[in-house]
Formats: sequence, structure tokens, C-alpha cells
Amino acid sequence: MTNDITLRKLPGKWVVYARGAVYGETENAMEMTEGNRAPVIYIPRADVAMAFFDRTEKTADTALGTATFYSIDTKSTVLENVAWSYETPYDGLESIAGHLAFEGDAVTVEQI
Repeated sequence: MTNDITLRKLPGKWVVYARGAVYGETENAMEMTEGNRAPVIYIPRADVAMAFFDRTEKTADTALGTATFYSIDTKSTVLENVAWSYETPYDGLESIAGHLAFEGDAVTVEQI
């Protein structure tokens, strides 16, 4: 793990929603900060409605490991590659395995 990566458990309850529907809710969210990038919130997959998520063919090799991407199949559309996960993150980052992070304007993650 590089020295500029920090992980911490977040207090409170966090929700994931898109297009007016809730796709996840947890009290076990984690925040990762990496250098000067914006913090990223990771939600345990166990607390996400994975029935609406489809793994895509997209992957990305990063400083954290190989990211696998997911789309959300909403009632009206598919939000392509809006979530990612590290199945086997690099040493020191094991606590984010089994978690999803989200990007883009279509998905919101916030504390409630």
C-alpha cells in the first residue's frame, strides 16, 4: 500500500440511490483518501441490492489492484459502469474487498 492512502470507517448511516430508488444502505461505510484526490466512499456489497447490479467486462488496473465494474439496471435504464470493486486489493487494502464504490452524476452516496 502506498503511504498516501488512508482508510477509515465512517460513522452513521449511508445510502446509495439512483433515479429515485435506494440501492444500498449501511452503517459500515468506509472512506478512502488517496493523495490529493477526492475521498471515495466504499459500501459493503452485503448492504447493496446486488440483484440490480451486473458485472461488466470493464476492468482497470490501479494503485489499489484490479477494479471490476458494475452497471445498475434501473426500472427505466441501465447505468453503465457506475460502480467498481476490488476483488483482491493489494496488501494493506484488504478491508475494501467485497465493497463497492460509485462514480458519476447518476448515483449518489450520502450520509442520512
